[in-house]
Amino acid sequence: MKINWGTGIVIAFALFITFILYFVLSVQSNSKYDNELVVEEYYKHDAKFGDEMVRVQNATDLAQKPVISNTSEGITIIFPEVYIPKDIKGNVSFYRPSNKNFDFVVPISLSGSSLFVPAKRLVGGRWDINMEWQYQGKQYLTKEIIYIK
Repeated sequence: MKINWGTGIVIAFALFITFILYFVLSVQSNSKYDNELVVEEYYKHDAKFGDEMVRVQNATDLAQKPVISNTSEGITIIFPEVYIPKDIKGNVSFYRPSNKNFDFVVPISLSGSSLFVPAKRLVGGRWDINMEWQYQGKQYLTKEIIYIK
């Protein structure tokens, strides 16, 4: 059987398309290559981006900012003494970029001027911390990235 150049090109295209389809199907069906969205309802989240930037700017403009620190016992969020602890309301979101199953939210309820999250709730690796809070009617958003060992 003799194969001319036209038949060779068709065979090459068929093999290439078969390889691409195999690759796409294997990546889509394997849980190792998880391709979920970073944020559910992405477009709703994006529509509120301007409001988010105002809250970030409010937090940046503060003379005395809350401090998020990472220790071996856990994460401590310390508000400056100028704030009245009972007037601070909000949530702290712990977002794990590599696996959304580890994400959790902690309401801000201060003991003194600090909030403590124990290390046993945090798996090692990168954590994005978004602290959405309000004080005296003004809203703030503080973002920080922390690495847990």
